[in-house]
Amino acid sequence: MHFLLGCNHPSFTLPWRTLLPYLVALHLLQPGSAQLRVVAPSLRVTANVGQDVVLRCQLSPCKDAWSSDIRWIQHRTSGFVHHYQNGEDLEQMEEYKGRTELLRDGLSDGNLDLRITAVSTSDSGSYSCAVQDGDGYADAVVDLEVSDPFSQITHPWKVALAVIVTILVGSFVITVFLYRKKAETTKQKGKDAELERMDAKLGTLAAELERRDAKLETLVENLERRNAEFAEKLASELERRDAKLETLAESLERRNAEFAEKLASDLERRNAQLDKLASDLVQQTKAVEKLNSQWSKLQSLKLTKSDTIQNNCIGYEKSPQAVNYSPLSNPEKHHEAKRRWYIKSDYPQYPNQRGVGPAHVGTHGTPI
Repeated sequence: MHFLLGCNHPSFTLPWRTLLPYLVALHLLQPGSAQLRVVAPSLRVTANVGQDVVLRCQLSPCKDAWSSDIRWIQHRTSGFVHHYQNGEDLEQMEEYKGRTELLRDGLSDGNLDLRITAVSTSDSGSYSCAVQDGDGYADAVVDLEVSDPFSQITHPWKVALAVIVTILVGSFVITVFLYRKKAETTKQKGKDAELERMDAKLGTLAAELERRDAKLETLVENLERRNAEFAEKLASELERRDAKLETLAESLERRNAEFAEKLASDLERRNAQLDKLASDLVQQTKAVEKLNSQWSKLQSLKLTKSDTIQNNCIGYEKSPQAVNYSPLSNPEKHHEAKRRWYIKSDYPQYPNQRGVGPAHVGTHGTPI
C-alpha cells in the first residue's frame, strides 16, 4: 500500500509506513503557522561522487510559490546553498556557485526542488528548505549522503564523529525550536496585552462618542427650536412689511393720479402760452422783415455816398497835406488838412474859404 500526496510530484508516492514517522516528526518540530507547511517526500537522498542530485520539498497545501522567499540552507555551515526571492536568485555559498538550480517549472504547483550538480563527499549533510511568505514561515530537513565507491572502508572514528555531529545537529534543531516557541509565546503575550489596551482605548472612545452624540442631539434640538422661532418671527415681519408696502402702493397711486392731473393742466397752460408766443413771433418776424426792407434801401443810399467819399479820400491821400501831416505824427493838422480838402473838392465855389460849406455852416448860414 502506498500513500499519495495531493500535489503532482514525481516522487510523492511512498510507502505510508515509511513516511508516517517523518510526517509526525515534522509536525512536532514545525514552529510556523498551521496554514503553511513544507513536506519532504524523501528525507534521505543518496548519491555517488560526481552525480547530479535533486533535493525535493513540497508546500502543503499546494500553492503557487513564485512570489515566496525560498532558502536552501546547509546545517553544517549555516550558509545559503541557494536563495530565491520574487523570481530572482540571490547570494549563496562560494562552493555552490554555478552548481545549484531551483527547478522553477514546479513552483506554480508548490514544488521547491533544488538540483545540485557534480556532488562530492563534502556536500554530504543535512539541508533545510525554508519558505516564508505572507502566510508565515515553515521549513523541512533533507539529508544528503554522498558516497565514494572507490574510497576505503569507513573508520570507526568517522562513525563516532557522524553520531556526535548528528546529536549536535539534533540539539541545535531542538534549541532553535524551543527558542522560536518561546519567542512566539512572548510575541503572543505582547499581542494580547496590546489587544487589551486597544480594547480599553476603544471603550473610552465609544464613551466619548456617546457623549458627543448626546451633545449633538441637544444642539440639533436647539437649532430646530430656534429655526421655528425664526420662521414665526420672519413670517410676522413679512406680513407687516407686506401691509406697509400695500399702503405705500396706494399712496403712490394717489400721488401719481394727482401729479398726472397737475401735469396735464400745466401742459395745457404752457401750450396756450406757446401758441401766444408763436403768434407774437410771427408778428415780430413781419416787423423785422419790414425793417430789413427799409434797411436795405438805406444801405443802397449810403453805398452811393460812400463811393463819392471814398473817391475824395483817395484824392486826399494823394494830396500834399496828407503827406506833410500824418495821423500819427500830428493828428490835429492832419484832420484840418483833410477837412479843407473835402470842402475844396465838394464845394469848388468856395476855393479860398476856410471853414465854409454846408458841412460847416450853421442853421442860419453863418460859419461854425
